[in-house]
Amino acid sequence: QVQLVESGGGLVQAGGSLRLSCAASGRTFSTRAMGWFRQAPGKEREFVAATHWSGGETYYADSVKGRFTISSDNAKGTIYLQMTNLKPEDTALYYCAADRLTAQTMGVQKRADYWGQGTQVTVSS
Repeated sequence: QVQLVESGGGLVQAGGSLRLSCAASGRTFSTRAMGWFRQAPGKEREFVAATHWSGGETYYADSVKGRFTISSDNAKGTIYLQMTNLKPEDTALYYCAADRLTAQTMGVQKRADYWGQGTQVTVSS
């Protein structure tokens, strides 16, 4: 099993920035891709971004390209999501996810083997 714990959510004004963190523990060696998904009230969960523990490859949803940056710190077992130029439509519960397949597969198939509990991001207009 892999445990994922998110932090860093909060309330921010439109145009502002936030950085989310996700600390992974347990059998992390069984995972290859790490990523973020989000779910707004009344909407389906959607993919945001993914990367590999080894770094290098990244994959983003079109809606966040150029504004969000995903990164990983393998030594700390932590991934980050730097969010800039936030918009009210970014308001959602953000989930950290881990998967045994690739970052692109996580994004295309919207799949993950493990999920965190989520951290709330609210962007006011």
